[in-house]
Amino acid sequence: MTTAPDSESVQTFPPSQAFADDAVATAEKYAAAKADRLGYWAEQARGTLSWDTDFTETLDWSDAPFAKWFVGGELNASYNCVDRHVEAGNGSRVALYFEGEPGDTREITYAELKDEVSRAANAFESLGVAKGDRVAIYMPMIPETVVAMLACARIGAIHSVVFGGFSSDALRSRVDDAEAKLVVTADGSYRRGKPSALKPNVDAALASPGHSVENVVVVKRNGEEVAFDESIDVWWHDLVPQQPAEHAYVPHDAEHPLFILYTSGTTGKPKGILHTTGGYLTQTAVTHRDSFDLKPEQDIYWCSADVGWVTGHSYIVYGPMANGATQVIYEGTPDTPHKGRLWEIAQKYKVTQLYTAPTLIRTCMKWGRDIPDQYDLSSLRVLGTVGEAINPEAWLWYREVIGANNGPGKPAKEDPAPIVDTWWQTETGAHMIAPLPGVTHTKPGSAQTPVPGIEVGVVDETGEALGNGEAGLLVIKEPWPAMLRGIYKNPERYKDTYWSRFGHLYFAGDGARYDDDGDIWLMGRVDDVMNVSGHRLSTTEIESSLVAHEAVAEAAVVGAKDATTGEAVVAFVILTGAAAEQTSDKEALEQELRLHVGKEIGPIAKPRNVLVVPELPKTRSGKIMRRLLKNVANGDDVGDASTLADPSVMEQIAQDMRAKHGS
Repeated sequence: MTTAPDSESVQTFPPSQAFADDAVATAEKYAAAKADRLGYWAEQARGTLSWDTDFTETLDWSDAPFAKWFVGGELNASYNCVDRHVEAGNGSRVALYFEGEPGDTREITYAELKDEVSRAANAFESLGVAKGDRVAIYMPMIPETVVAMLACARIGAIHSVVFGGFSSDALRSRVDDAEAKLVVTADGSYRRGKPSALKPNVDAALASPGHSVENVVVVKRNGEEVAFDESIDVWWHDLVPQQPAEHAYVPHDAEHPLFILYTSGTTGKPKGILHTTGGYLTQTAVTHRDSFDLKPEQDIYWCSADVGWVTGHSYIVYGPMANGATQVIYEGTPDTPHKGRLWEIAQKYKVTQLYTAPTLIRTCMKWGRDIPDQYDLSSLRVLGTVGEAINPEAWLWYREVIGANNGPGKPAKEDPAPIVDTWWQTETGAHMIAPLPGVTHTKPGSAQTPVPGIEVGVVDETGEALGNGEAGLLVIKEPWPAMLRGIYKNPERYKDTYWSRFGHLYFAGDGARYDDDGDIWLMGRVDDVMNVSGHRLSTTEIESSLVAHEAVAEAAVVGAKDATTGEAVVAFVILTGAAAEQTSDKEALEQELRLHVGKEIGPIAKPRNVLVVPELPKTRSGKIMRRLLKNVANGDDVGDASTLADPSVMEQIAQDMRAKHGS
């Protein structure tokens, strides 16, 4: 959690004059958006994208909170991301530099990408995929993943990308909710130097009857032997290459669904966040260009996220490619085969913009600056952070060690690369709060100010606006182009989740405050969703996984402060009577439960600590007081336990936690 210090104690960093003079976005954008917000977005949409049919109305908010942006307009996201760059004479520009974890590489131009996307679109249609059908994509970070997404967009099929680290159960639940007709996957990938399987998880997910999947298209990536059912499975290399390299795209309505992306919810069941085409593509392209000062004819951009998360959708696929950017995608982990891998790749491709998570920055801090100091990072000219608030110490390290790096043995840059700290969500689709690198005097730890055309506020529990220096709840005051259009098949849940608290204001679920300068500081989640390494995880979903284990009678999960991941999962469990009697080695069982959650949900959800407790802290009405457990997990004083049915429970839990985990 990042709190706002007094403004006088915070150093700010203005852009250099040279950067400001050549910046893509200027201060006039704020003035234009403030003077006519809808006119601003209409101008951005027409000036940034190619429309087959112009829109007649910028925003229809008559069915609030369901928005329609660029009403009557028609366009195709795949055409905007690929074909038009070729038609403009930029077909020879590299679209993707792919770096595999084993060190294999591929270089794909926009002309080559257009052909590959067309072939994939023809291939999917040959399997019966049509406009409006859903396609699940369960893939590693390889070029075919981007191709599959753009092929779906071309057809008008709605893709649902499932993070490759999720389990077969998590995949099946998402396939079922979306009623996916096709699954696109790979035999596997590479993870920390070893082959990592994906296809077996798909097989396990589809093993029980009742699913909607008709075909599974499999990319051969790591060559591991996998089961192959010819009645449903099709190799990518047998299907796609022989398809025609031409595919006549069809324009889609601006409000045609582009994708569903599942995110954790407080009820435990993942929410299918639905995004449409015109508004989403407009805001991702505009913010990508402006936030990163993109000059596509000369820049090499790298977002280190996975496409399984919204950052990969918006700032690897749709935003950068709509802008005709050249970018790097990397399959592996930042410490394989060595801890300088990130900087080695940045040096190799002369990356100009790097967009990564505070978790990774803190990890690199822990490894030491002597590692990045071995590499020439002088090409970097804009640095971005995403996924969670970045603490000032990590921000300053990022600026000094990475942003000022001028190569081994050379003096540091006088004007380090500016840092763009971005706040947004799966639901918002694109940046909402972020500095403009050529305009804003950046401030360590603060996302600072809404991007042009976005209206946010900080309010109290009643919805009343708060002023500078006051902490409250972050809300969005006006509809925005990239906003979610609902939760798939569940409009009431959409209204209940985001609009029920204040009615006319979108509640983001985050706490925030203005500092004395009016800059915004994010203060973390205020609900039961944890933010682990920028990934949102539901406490309820993890609790459900723990209780599904035969040894567990009850569980409570909280997010605890973690120097590396921002938040870490800490679980408290009560054993069943039989398990309590039979368990002689609690530590072994706690480790088993950690692995169980990792298997059921995915490694990212694996608890940092599991503590077997005799009882959970409950009020007399039976409500678990997770606030007290959070205090213990953070090593803080327990707090007021007077409302508990048995206040002594917390004393025992705190004592056990200190003894076992040092908190």
